[in-house]
Amino acid sequence: MTRESRGIQSIEVGGELLRALARNGEPMMLRDLAREAGMAPAKAHPYLVSFSRIGLIEQDETTGRYEIGALALELGLISLRRLSAVRIATPKIAALASTIEHAVSLSVWGTHGPTVVRLEEPSHPVHIAMRVGSVVALIETATGRAFAAFMPPNVVKSALDSGLDRLGVGYNPKRKPKSADVADMLAEVRTRGLARAIGDPLPGVNAFAAPVFDHAGHVALVITAMGPEGTFDAGWDSAIATALRNCASDISRQLGHGTVEATR
Repeated sequence: MTRESRGIQSIEVGGELLRALARNGEPMMLRDLAREAGMAPAKAHPYLVSFSRIGLIEQDETTGRYEIGALALELGLISLRRLSAVRIATPKIAALASTIEHAVSLSVWGTHGPTVVRLEEPSHPVHIAMRVGSVVALIETATGRAFAAFMPPNVVKSALDSGLDRLGVGYNPKRKPKSADVADMLAEVRTRGLARAIGDPLPGVNAFAAPVFDHAGHVALVITAMGPEGTFDAGWDSAIATALRNCASDISRQLGHGTVEATR
């Protein structure tokens, strides 16, 4: 029998209030919200106070009713943007994989960093350590660098300071690039509009990664093309690089962003 991970019961109990509010879809009085969540108002109130403090809910000072807060709305919008972006990008990367005859992955920024959510395999087999659900290293991989180059610097710094990079595929504990090296590396990604890996961190595998931007200019996704060194042309102006740039630009336009063009 699979052993379940330990959770925090009080959060799960309080979550019933959020579910009740979401089901109702309208601002609710304390007594009604507590009843819908199956608890007494006196028990529900402390949860609502804490949820209000972190922005998950808010209370109207005039009516006293509770409704969804700014943080909950922001989380919902992020989820919608990702779902929309993945839905739009999925057939595009399938077409790209067919065109370049190499594997193409789609990654989002997840809880543990860059996370693969789609993978289109080429018609011919190739051994690649990346699979759907894989988390990849932020600085060591083309996918990770495409995120890091265009995300807010404080987010990247926080991820690296917390050791997030150690969780990903491709992380090499023996190689710790200096801050100056990382800055130069990410500057090149921004200049080229692509991140590139040549036989490293995956021996024998080359890769290009391109960011996809949403209407607000945020990185919504990263598309990565990868294949064996012998058949994957890693030149900046190669057919593979051009096709990948065009694919990322097309998806970005559909998400409301201007064309993502590389400056060379």
